[in-house]
Amino acid sequence: MKIRKKIFMQIFTNSLIFCVLFVLVSVMFFQDAKQVSVSENDDVFYHGNTANKNVTLMVNVYWGEEFLDDMLKIFEKYDVKTTFFVGGTWATKNTEFLKKIASKGHEIGSHGFFHKDHSKLNYAQNVTEIKNTHNLVKELLNQEMNLFAPPSGAFNKDTILAAKNLGYKTILWSRDTIDWRDHDEQKIFDRATKISNGDFVLMHPTKCTLASLDSIIASILGQGFKIIPISANISANII
Repeated sequence: MKIRKKIFMQIFTNSLIFCVLFVLVSVMFFQDAKQVSVSENDDVFYHGNTANKNVTLMVNVYWGEEFLDDMLKIFEKYDVKTTFFVGGTWATKNTEFLKKIASKGHEIGSHGFFHKDHSKLNYAQNVTEIKNTHNLVKELLNQEMNLFAPPSGAFNKDTILAAKNLGYKTILWSRDTIDWRDHDEQKIFDRATKISNGDFVLMHPTKCTLASLDSIIASILGQGFKIIPISANISANII
């Protein structure tokens, strides 16, 4: 009996030690994983300063130029300045539209060159997409960009690093109108106007977005928010 008891105690003690070690290793692992995750996303912005009642209507442009003129008129009607993220191939074909957007005082950001899935690109490929668009816009507008909105919001560690090394902030969004899929003015309006401080509201130049834009801006301003460009919205992001 004493031998059995001794064996049992050894097994129990060893099991207890194993459990303690397992818990400690698990805690360390998840703590490290969390730190890596935070570090990787330090340069990714989903919203601006949540202390102030500011929002941004970020417009990603790769198509839909037939609706841009009227969208610009509505922004001008309310004296609203925002941020347009333009694709390189689009800018090549629509130089005058690009210049018109900039001439109205709107901020210009990069949406990549060929609208690729950046989560599948390596570091060098990410650099090429961002740098080529940067050089094109600089040539056309004589201005530097420092904001990059990856197509479809797809990115990886190489995307963030490439953008950062090129002097860019990676921009995502906190509200999505999903206007590229849902051609419904009411849905787009509802998604764009249920907002919080610092929100980035993603939209595109679509027919239904144009149809609801006037009401969207009026509603946002009516709620006491200001509509400002991305760079102004994130200027005091850490609070």
